[in-house]
Amino acid sequence: MGALLTLLILEACRRTTGPVLPAVCVAFFLYAYYGGFLPISWPISHAGFDFSQIINGFYNDQSGFYGIPLDVCATYIVLFTIYGAVLDATGAGRFFIDISFATFRRSRSAPGRTVTLAGFLLGTVSGSGTATAVSLGSVAWPVLRRAGYPREQAGGMLAAAGIGAILSPPTLGAAAFIIAEYVGVPYLQVLLWATIPTLLYYAGILLAVEIDARRFGARPITVAARPAHTLLLRYGYHLLSLAVIVVFLALDVAPFRAVVYATLVAAAFGLVERAVSRRDPLDPEATPRSLPGALGEYGGELYRALALGVRAVLPVASVCAAAGIITSVIVKTGLGQSLADLLVAAARALATDPTAVLILTALFAAVAIAVLGLAVPVTASFIISWVVIGPALQTLGASPAETAMFIFYYAVLSEVTPPTALAAVAAAAITGANTVATMWQAWKYTLPAFLAPIAFVITENGSHLLMQGDLWSVVWTTAVSLVAVAALAAVTGGWIAGPATRSQRLLCAPAALLLLYLQPVAIGIGLAFLAAAVVANLITTRKHVAEPVGGPS
Repeated sequence: MGALLTLLILEACRRTTGPVLPAVCVAFFLYAYYGGFLPISWPISHAGFDFSQIINGFYNDQSGFYGIPLDVCATYIVLFTIYGAVLDATGAGRFFIDISFATFRRSRSAPGRTVTLAGFLLGTVSGSGTATAVSLGSVAWPVLRRAGYPREQAGGMLAAAGIGAILSPPTLGAAAFIIAEYVGVPYLQVLLWATIPTLLYYAGILLAVEIDARRFGARPITVAARPAHTLLLRYGYHLLSLAVIVVFLALDVAPFRAVVYATLVAAAFGLVERAVSRRDPLDPEATPRSLPGALGEYGGELYRALALGVRAVLPVASVCAAAGIITSVIVKTGLGQSLADLLVAAARALATDPTAVLILTALFAAVAIAVLGLAVPVTASFIISWVVIGPALQTLGASPAETAMFIFYYAVLSEVTPPTALAAVAAAAITGANTVATMWQAWKYTLPAFLAPIAFVITENGSHLLMQGDLWSVVWTTAVSLVAVAALAAVTGGWIAGPATRSQRLLCAPAALLLLYLQPVAIGIGLAFLAAAVVANLITTRKHVAEPVGGPS
């Protein structure tokens, strides 16, 4: 039965996610079986296991198929996925896009701000970065094109906004539920840990949006949309189910119970909407239908939403089960600790100072997680990285919370990391842009999110970004990190108060890195670099403005 289940899981994973992860699982199986033949001097060699021992580990051990990831998938993830499908069936997705357009109205940076806000809101419905980028792009790309955004920049913006859906409370990606189980904390605690990093992520995108609007001379455009207050009064009930989740979690109600209640609230308000207006919320201009017809159609849509939600969880379920093959082999052979020791040893070969060793280990770990994420889905990347890279960081003093969130963010950000970057590929298909150029633009928009997680683990003050510590510590580290994000935006966008020269951007780069170190001396030096860049930019900008149209005489 164990061998048969192994084959079925590998085939299910192949059908839902492609051949890469099953191939990785087979490679780990072969390593478990033939690893005893490796030279004893190799750090990854082991005693070797026979077929029955390996299958028993998959089928019966807690680290195998029926471990924490699959348990979390069956308990939490499937319910949140169904909730998102029901929310979408009630017309919430259209409402989120409409309210985003209505909020910013007419200004040259309004289209970019709208994409950012809509991506954040739509993430509560889809729970997928790529799906959010596609849903948003079909509506927002014509607006961005009218505003004058080049195709690559628009695609990068859509991909970055889509990825933010996986990083943002109250419905984070599937790996967030696994974090809660691995670390042994309530899901609400994970939401709190994600709050400030989410703020930094969207601050980086909004700054990049403001810079691009000026660099490319984006035009103010008018989008036909009802006033925001009218939309909130008429369709604001879509936000109530999200509030139900947050309130119930704050009252220490189990997440699976909270999401069931939220799903019922969303479905009930959708029913009332149909009964009152008898219109399709996705097409408010449609002709009203009879009450039995409207309610009957709504029942059919709910049925399809439930079916869609169950089907949508199949890739996550197969990944969680297939990851049991990898984690079982890692645990039985001791490969995780061996690879963690190799990671630390590589850092110690380059440096002897403990702080430098920790920084190098974090950098190596970030690269390793990003590379792993190119081959396997986010959930599998997190599970594997937790077993392999987690021990290395915790050996050097990082707490389980800091380690888990570090791994989570780099696993998610692999979706915008070249050369695969699924979210960027999807966005490029919508805008008709060059795929590789779109990937690099998405990477530019998300750069602060690539660097901020390193701050979690390299200093004790980094834990304050996860809301660990007193209020003052959380406030000042957040403020300094926001300044660092602004410096990074200047580096990638080439704009401070005006167009930035290469030397000014080079000054901002060390400023951002030093500020993210979150130690007083480093912060002081970083602020000095940033101040020099700002002053130089102000001088060159004023000089450029003062020159006559024909240039200097």
